[in-house]
Amino acid sequence: MRVAYIFTTSGHTASYKLGKMILPQLEEGRHGVEVVGMMFFDDNNYVLRAGDPIGERLAKVAREQNILLMMCDQCAIERGLAKGAPGECEPMGTVRGTQVGCFPDLYAALAGNMPDHIITL
Repeated sequence: MRVAYIFTTSGHTASYKLGKMILPQLEEGRHGVEVVGMMFFDDNNYVLRAGDPIGERLAKVAREQNILLMMCDQCAIERGLAKGAPGECEPMGTVRGTQVGCFPDLYAALAGNMPDHIITL
């Protein structure tokens, strides 16, 4: 089974649920499903900053396991993690492999590796 995670809940969702639960399981090969993508909204984007310990670990796992890492373009621009305009921006100061976009970009990026389930945290 393939899943995609959407980190949308305010607070420390990405740093806690991803950093303390999901990421260690992915690193240890015991998550139980194939993760094909992760989309980050609001302050959850900060976990993808270059140099962030969780983000750097996640970027390594994403490269090894072919996991899409994408930030909401408008959220990333507001937080100084992307430059340009919504729909036409690029990541800035993020971990290697991070993409930025909106739902149409997410759908297109996952089209070749579509998840069976989407989990919103």
